[in-house]
Amino acid sequence: MSPVISQAGPIDHHFAEAKIHLAYLGALQQVEGMTPAEKAHALREAIPPSGLFAGRTWRIAPDPLPLASNLYEEILVLGPRLHAFYKACNLLYRQSVLGKEPSWIHRYLDLGKPPSLLEASQDPGFKNDLPCVIRPDLLLTEDGFTITELDSVPGGIGLTAWLQCAYAQIANDKLQISQSQVRIPPMLAGFLAALKSEIQNPKSKIPTIAIVVSEEARDYRLEMEWLASENPKLTVCSPEKLEYRAEGAFLQGEQVDVVYRFFELFDLPNIADVGKLIAAARAGQVQVTPPFKPQLEEKLWFALFWFPQLAEFWRCELGDRFFRDLKKMVPFTWLLDPSPLPPHAVIPHLDIHDWRQLADFSQKQRDLILKVSGFSEHSWGSRGVYLGSDMPGDEWKKVVLRALDEFEVHPHILQPFVKTRLVEHAWYDFEKETVVPMKGRLRLCPYYFVENDKANLSGILATLCPADKKFIHGMHDAIMTLAVPADDSPP
Repeated sequence: MSPVISQAGPIDHHFAEAKIHLAYLGALQQVEGMTPAEKAHALREAIPPSGLFAGRTWRIAPDPLPLASNLYEEILVLGPRLHAFYKACNLLYRQSVLGKEPSWIHRYLDLGKPPSLLEASQDPGFKNDLPCVIRPDLLLTEDGFTITELDSVPGGIGLTAWLQCAYAQIANDKLQISQSQVRIPPMLAGFLAALKSEIQNPKSKIPTIAIVVSEEARDYRLEMEWLASENPKLTVCSPEKLEYRAEGAFLQGEQVDVVYRFFELFDLPNIADVGKLIAAARAGQVQVTPPFKPQLEEKLWFALFWFPQLAEFWRCELGDRFFRDLKKMVPFTWLLDPSPLPPHAVIPHLDIHDWRQLADFSQKQRDLILKVSGFSEHSWGSRGVYLGSDMPGDEWKKVVLRALDEFEVHPHILQPFVKTRLVEHAWYDFEKETVVPMKGRLRLCPYYFVENDKANLSGILATLCPADKKFIHGMHDAIMTLAVPADDSPP
């Protein structure tokens, strides 16, 4: 039995109406009457023959990771709050473009983007379009959790859905869960509902949905293909499989209602006929989600969140309570803008006058994370992320100076390194046929799907890496499992 992961602090019940499939969650509690070995072998045997990630493996946990009620409820209400944050970001950018807010806001967010994409992103028809998938990266700390990133084109949707199916199948006989519940995991139900709600003028009750996966995102194709195999409404294809006619986009002779864009916007030059897809979206012939809005996919929003000049805007749009709570969850973030400062000014919390002084920080001072903000092949996964204290001084200096030199094309951000607390969970060693307790660093990735303007939690992917790993991501020696409400968590 794994210890229950908990979080201190008050619980906000304001969004208690956020729904999740409670009967299904009941199936994911630890199953009595089966040994860990039996559960682990059943999980391994349930992995599709083609796999879920190209060439990747992970440590299998016989049981999901239990979360205490206070932490689980905090995650439950986080989705609507982050949806509100996306709305505020969208509004701030638009008002900056229109001259109602300072122009430097959109200039920061437009850096490095081609004019044609910026023109499309500012199309009045896309005015209110937001991502229908919200996935934050949450790192567990001693006094709660920290949101290090937001991702609207995340991997793991198929993997988390498969984990829900696999654990529920194990629990099926014991808890008498129906086969229909086993075959329709909350992740799939939520994803379908969100995509369907994207259609503004539905032509039929059964929409045609294409998950378009680029070559750049090929590692995630298998999990999406598994997801599509579970429901006939979904089809996975590469961009070149789409055909374009006067009426819109077609796949295998059938007009497509929704395209789920599983490719990054920096990769557009490698996407077949992407200009035709953008034109069809602008004409209202097909709904594309996430929208063609590169500004919403920049990590530097966390830096803008901390700009004193914008505090009143955030407070007004988010509400005073959420603004204060978000300041506790979002690490202080700097934007590495090399523009000269006035002689009397210093960069807050670093007490330096010029960003180039950052390059000469001592190892102790370098307990900082430097990463590309977005619109770069290095801005997703664990690429383009540097921990200063884990690097030789000369390498750190090169990284900092390169980031400053690339500002006009690839702006970078800086954050304090988050000190995570150790968590224990067990995985199963198939070679030794034994359960192995492991203490490690935990990342929680909740998936919220936006249906009819409401962000609903549909699943939480937990990644537990060995304690000596500084970066937490999927790897062969990490446990990847579900995080679910513990027995003490109320419905």
